[in-house]
Amino acid sequence: MKTILFTVALAAAFGIGPAFADGSLAKSKQCFTCHNVDKELYGPSFKAIAKLHKGTPGAEANLTDKIRKGGAEHWGDKVMPTAEVRGVIISDAEAKQLAQWVLSQ
Repeated sequence: MKTILFTVALAAAFGIGPAFADGSLAKSKQCFTCHNVDKELYGPSFKAIAKLHKGTPGAEANLTDKIRKGGAEHWGDKVMPTAEVRGVIISDAEAKQLAQWVLSQ
């Protein structure tokens, strides 16, 4: 057990292991301009997005793609523009981290 804890602590110290976003990445990428964790702003809440995708195969990949490319399939006439149109640079890794965080809500 001590070996596992030591390994986890060592990995955390060196930034090794899965990278998960938190609200600070969402804030830095201006996600909170249109979204909120638990209530609708212009866009749906992160909790509503997570609920919509719960149990859906490929949800993380689909949401990762949506974060970068935008879209409007599920939320009526509200359109999420591409990251570039929003003036935000989001790498593939960051989009994946954000998708994981949103789906964890």
